[in-house]
Order: sequence, then structure tokens, then C-alpha cells
Amino acid sequence: MISLHGLHLRAVLIQALRTFFIDRGYLEVETPIRILAPAPEAHIVPLTSEGWFLQTSPELCMKRLLAAGIPKLFQLCKCFRKGERGDRHLPEFTMLEWYGAGSDYRDLMTDCEALLRHLPAAMGKDGVLEWQGRRIDLGPEWERITVAEAFRRFAPCTVAEALAQDQFDELLVEYVEPHLGMTTPTFLYDYPATLGALARLSPTDPTVAERFELYAAGLELANGFSELVDPVEQRARFLAEQEVIRLQGRDCGPLPEVFLEALATMPPAAGIALGVDRLVMLFAGADNIDQVVAFTPEGL
Repeated sequence: MISLHGLHLRAVLIQALRTFFIDRGYLEVETPIRILAPAPEAHIVPLTSEGWFLQTSPELCMKRLLAAGIPKLFQLCKCFRKGERGDRHLPEFTMLEWYGAGSDYRDLMTDCEALLRHLPAAMGKDGVLEWQGRRIDLGPEWERITVAEAFRRFAPCTVAEALAQDQFDELLVEYVEPHLGMTTPTFLYDYPATLGALARLSPTDPTVAERFELYAAGLELANGFSELVDPVEQRARFLAEQEVIRLQGRDCGPLPEVFLEALATMPPAAGIALGVDRLVMLFAGADNIDQVVAFTPEGL
């Protein structure tokens, strides 16, 4: 269980997150936790609730609000993912998501830099964080490296070979992530198109999606991308993902039809999901996610 000091630190950080976005003209929203149809994702298993689902992310509802005309919005909320438990994972966790019309994934990188530089001042810290023996300086220019280059530097094979062997995630975790964000935070960007999920493909290189993940001291903090706003292509991706889920022996559930309808009127935009519990870990110097939440599942 988290200490009283840890609870105070977490509360201050969350208020600083809110202040950052409110001061920049973002509207804070709340969307339902229990939904009819999440985005089908083969690597994420949702929890069910009387035939519906507990959200794995507020993404689809927030994009519907973008389509309805809200240009900048953010949300702090609980999300749920079945079977995720470990030093850095909880089945129920806190997520921060924000979306901006007219933005792309590079704008989100700029947002991340501004946000993480805002937080230390708000929390009485100096902008140099220490986590698992590493000193992470938030001040200098942050590292940006493509997925292809990261695999060339650190992995025993190329991205194409990793995908062909169905070992991309395994090799990323084992060989690449331990090198990311070791002195300043690192943006790992331009993911293979097949791993784009809801991301737009690059107009200059359709083999990659305009997606990035943010790391500090090897800890993944956020996943952001330029949004795909083509409902036909998005439907095709969802159907392909559903087929993978069926091959896993799972019920893929219904397609999020209302979201697909709204996507036709959604403006070009970018959005990002940031794990708040992991962010608290970083600022608290905690090496286990259990140390930064009031209660763990096992303690209930």
C-alpha cells in the first residue's frame, strides 16, 4: 500500500496534470467506463460487465467528442485490462488521454516535453529525476529514434525479421527498451504499419505508422499517434484484428459501429494515452507500481 507521503505526491501530480491542460485551453471530459464495444486489439483482453465491457481506454468515446466539435480535450480515468499484473502493470489503472484537432504525432511529442517539464516545478522538484539508479534530465533536447534504427542498434535482427518471426514485442522488451531514456526521455517513433492500430500511415512512407512511445529509464510512459480518420480503412483494420482474436480462441465481440460512423466527420487530429501510475513511479522513485496506488487488487 502507498505511504501517506506517496498519496500526497500522487495527488499533487494529478492536480498538476489538470492545471497543465486547463491552462492550455483543453476541456476536461468524462466518458462512460462501461461500454458496448471496445476497439478490437489482439494484445489486449478487456474485462466484461454483464455482456458489455469495461473500457481498456477512453479513446473511442473521446474521438466521438472530437467529431462532435470539441477541438481540444483531456481525461483522467480508470481503465481495465484482463491478466495484466506485474511490477509495472495493474488490471485496473489510471490513464491520462488528450486529443487535439489539427495536430499530429510530432505535436504530441512537443506536448509531452512541455508537460514533463511543467510537473517538477509544480511538485517542488528540480527537473532531474532519479529512477532505478538512473538520472533522467528533463531539460535538454529529448532523444528521438525510429523503431527501425532502434532495432538496428540494439536488437539481434531487423524489424522485418522480428515481424516475420512474430517476435516484435518480445525483442522490443528484451533488447530495445533497456536502452531507451537513459539520460533524457526518448521518443521511439514510426512503428511498422501493421502495428499502427488506430494510427495514420505516414504520407511519405506508408510502411510505417505515425505512432510513438515515450520512455524514461526504460519505462514506457505513453503511446501516441496521428489519428486515422478514414472509416473504411479503420473498419478493415478492425476486421483483421478480430480475425486474429478469433484465432486466439477468444470472442472478439461486436465492432464499435457508432464510433466508425462518427469517424467520417472527425477532423485530422492526434491523441495520446499516458500511464499515470507509471508517471507517479518515476517521480516517486518507486520500483514497483504497488508502491504508488492506494490499494492493490490483492489488498481488497
